[in-house]
Amino acid sequence: MPQDISETTSFEQEELRGVARTVAEIEWLLLIIVLLYLSFGGSEGEDSTAVSMALFFYAAFIMSFHYANFYKVESRWKVAVESWGMMVFITWSLWFTGRLESPLVNTYLLVIITSALTLGKLTALLQLWLIAACFFFLGSHSTIHDLFSLSYAGGILAQFAPFVLVAYITTMFSSDIRYGLNKAKLISETDELTELLNRRGFAIAADRLFGQAVRYNRALSIFMIDSDNLKQINDSYGHKAGDRLLKLLVKSIKRQLRDTDIIARYGGDEFVVLLPETPAHGAFDVADRIRNSVANTPLEIDGKAVKITVSIGVATYPGDGRTLDSLVANADEAMYKAKTGGRDQVVKFSA
Repeated sequence: MPQDISETTSFEQEELRGVARTVAEIEWLLLIIVLLYLSFGGSEGEDSTAVSMALFFYAAFIMSFHYANFYKVESRWKVAVESWGMMVFITWSLWFTGRLESPLVNTYLLVIITSALTLGKLTALLQLWLIAACFFFLGSHSTIHDLFSLSYAGGILAQFAPFVLVAYITTMFSSDIRYGLNKAKLISETDELTELLNRRGFAIAADRLFGQAVRYNRALSIFMIDSDNLKQINDSYGHKAGDRLLKLLVKSIKRQLRDTDIIARYGGDEFVVLLPETPAHGAFDVADRIRNSVANTPLEIDGKAVKITVSIGVATYPGDGRTLDSLVANADEAMYKAKTGGRDQVVKFSA
């Protein structure tokens, strides 16, 4: 029986939840660094009070973002807002602890690393420009002329250069990691032989489309397609011929589908097709065209044309199932009836 598709979690949401945990750890690390600096006499009097207030409000900011359940779904925008909050907190703390002479100036690196690892190159570059503006704002200058003087700008740039280097290295490292993750994701969701989605990849794509069908009350149909000849071909002509049979089936099925339809290899010789916005009568017509297409496309083996066929089960939302799992299971049951009822036929699910 098919796996429980509703339990499959979006890969992107999994990644974003991991990102959120990492960002929370970085934020707490920043908070602890400033607290330790303050505790060991890094600032006194009114300056100490101002930094203490910033610590309190920043701790509340972290708590609201990660522990108050205001955000049911993680997003890149949430991480961006958190990085801006980090920058504001750091800039405020530096203002009262010696500005660019403060040992806390290097905490800006946490903002750069967070942006580079989680938000990509363009956002990291924007953060770098904002930090550069903060450097000029925090620098020691008495007049506007000093602010735009070559010596002042040179000193700021020299102090800022390590931040640029860290941003560059981190973004390159992040790009390599992201490329590897995307490659692994593609491999984990793709069938190597047919280059179709595998069961996991289908579950992710189908879950999204089924959610749209439920939300907008639209019909959606599922086919389970099983080859009638794979075992016979494998036994008579070898597994290479069987692989050719599967590839030929994929071509025949795809010829009858729209760009918006999804096809995946669900098992050894079993395929699943999802047709968005397709009612029962339209789905049955498409399934029968697929059956005819396969039956009229023989497999050429050693100069012989070997006839191949498929059995297809059809189930349609909402009449044949109110969940994606039940819909797939019912299409699978209809396909089994097509197999036991003589093969080379299409069977619509009937309760």
